[in-house]
Amino acid sequence: MTLDVYAEMKRRVPDLAVAPDDWVRRMMRWHFSRETGSPFWLTMREELPFDPLVDVHRLDDLALFGLFDKERLRQATARDLVPMGFSSKRRRFFETGGTTGAPCRIVDVTTGAYNVAIYRVMLEARGLRDGDALAMTPSGPHAYGTFVGRLLDEWYGNTYYIDFDPRWVKALIRSGQSPDGYIQHLVAQTRQVLERERPTFLFTTSKLLLALAEILGSPLAAYGVRAVCTGGTSCTAEERRFLLADHVSGVTWIDTYGNTLMGHALQADAPGNGAAHSYHLPPPQAYMRVVDPQDWTRELAVGQRGRILLITLLEDLFLPNLLERDSAVRTGPHPWFPWDGVTDVQPFVEDEETATEGVY
Repeated sequence: MTLDVYAEMKRRVPDLAVAPDDWVRRMMRWHFSRETGSPFWLTMREELPFDPLVDVHRLDDLALFGLFDKERLRQATARDLVPMGFSSKRRRFFETGGTTGAPCRIVDVTTGAYNVAIYRVMLEARGLRDGDALAMTPSGPHAYGTFVGRLLDEWYGNTYYIDFDPRWVKALIRSGQSPDGYIQHLVAQTRQVLERERPTFLFTTSKLLLALAEILGSPLAAYGVRAVCTGGTSCTAEERRFLLADHVSGVTWIDTYGNTLMGHALQADAPGNGAAHSYHLPPPQAYMRVVDPQDWTRELAVGQRGRILLITLLEDLFLPNLLERDSAVRTGPHPWFPWDGVTDVQPFVEDEETATEGVY
């Protein structure tokens, strides 16, 4: 890799160069000032035992918020989530997949462009910068399909979509029915586009990539695919080795860890021989911490497994101390991304919370 990934990301997204504590103070002013804050956080401010504008100066001060209750986000109306500072800006609303319950809704004014910018740098660092894409991804209220279209707009490529409702799969699983029929419906649509349009990129999830591999008669490279970009559901080391051996040989496989609330934690190194790779979330807009599942305030050391704690500090979205539904092993900085990351991500489910991963 010849491109300095982090330097190029900072060039395209100058806010990435802001010092973490400076960014925290800026986001406190943005989200908790009556001129710019959202009704959601302005109302929450009245309930807090501290004043974010006075008492939160550093990244570590965000612990004052305690754990974020995702149920508050589930109950919020879309209009209450829009920062007043964005009242005259165009916006979109996206929803989570509903893996652990009712979906959460978020507003997107600037975050979509930010996600595209950092992801594009990661592609270009691997020599991938043009062509068409097939989005074997959720559509409708979900951010993934829109993200692919926005990315391809950057170089005037074509984006081909399939009709994909991930909640239907989860509804089938929760009711004790098999999702195989719906998965085959998704695979059949995808195969038709692969054969007819021969896209350069395939965007999908690991689970659907496995399902697709079972019915394709040839490796993806035979359909003109140069890169497979996966995200969403997890993939075991054994499944990764299976795909690398026969189905994505000769194709660049880029995986990201993330979701609608997190964005994209970027893959630091390409997988080889089934080896795990690490994921890194660019600060100061977001942070992943690996914490003790029994004490979220205790961050674990590099090499230890714990639960992922997410801090999102975007103008569109502020989420302090959200416990994710995944566990991972903490890694140190990587030459491409000079901050800590995570590897070997696996589902983490508490007794009182039922997760239905499905295909997304």
